[in-house]
Amino acid sequence: MKKYLMDLKVVENKQLYPNYGLLKLTSDKRLPEMIPGQFVQVRVDGSPKTFLRRPLSIHFVDKKANELWLLIRMAGEGTHRLSRVEAGETLNVILPLGNGFSIPESSSAKPLLIGGGVGMAPLLFLGDALKSIGFDPAFLIGVRSKEEAVQLEAFERIGKVYPTTEDGSLGEKGFVTHHSILATKKWDKIYACGPQPMMVAVAKYAKATETACEVSLENLMACGIGACLCCIENTVNGNVCVCTEGPVFNMNQLKWQI
Repeated sequence: MKKYLMDLKVVENKQLYPNYGLLKLTSDKRLPEMIPGQFVQVRVDGSPKTFLRRPLSIHFVDKKANELWLLIRMAGEGTHRLSRVEAGETLNVILPLGNGFSIPESSSAKPLLIGGGVGMAPLLFLGDALKSIGFDPAFLIGVRSKEEAVQLEAFERIGKVYPTTEDGSLGEKGFVTHHSILATKKWDKIYACGPQPMMVAVAKYAKATETACEVSLENLMACGIGACLCCIENTVNGNVCVCTEGPVFNMNQLKWQI
């Protein structure tokens, strides 16, 4: 898939929670085609200590408005700088990068999209894409507290949302793999993104229930094109670069202890 180096204009930079922001970008040209699960690399200007681009999952693509949405969790100086860009500023972006999620083989499949923390980011785009072709996606979202359940209304417009919080302030208390829905409903395909321990637990559940499962890895990425080799993952086919061979993998490709 062709990659583009583009200067995108900031339409809106909205703070959703003290450490989360929603960044909307556009271009005078039509944005290139993007697939749910792919990511972008954003250059961070105005941050002397930030030398590398920041990889960010594609949260949503609004084709009518010609907008790219990025959900950002402020973790370091680079993402904090991105949280302060203002409408009208320009960001230099490489897009789209990596390989995305696959579509269920059966048109009657019931997909469950599981996100932990900022791992929920690529699932909005995926859920919307699945709904547009006739699927009825459901979301299982895990966060620490109800305040971190950002973009909840956006997810609810697409499908049923089952939240879990560590403190019990929203939905069921505990981690996503503790939610009762996993014991009471049958799913045909699971998509997951979040911290690796969460994805390993989800993969164990999927294996035990013989459910197809794809996960989006969040390995550290510097270049996004397979040159720096810092995002290597050990798979059944040997070591591969997550940024080029992933970030989405079938769980059976990964040498996790499941």
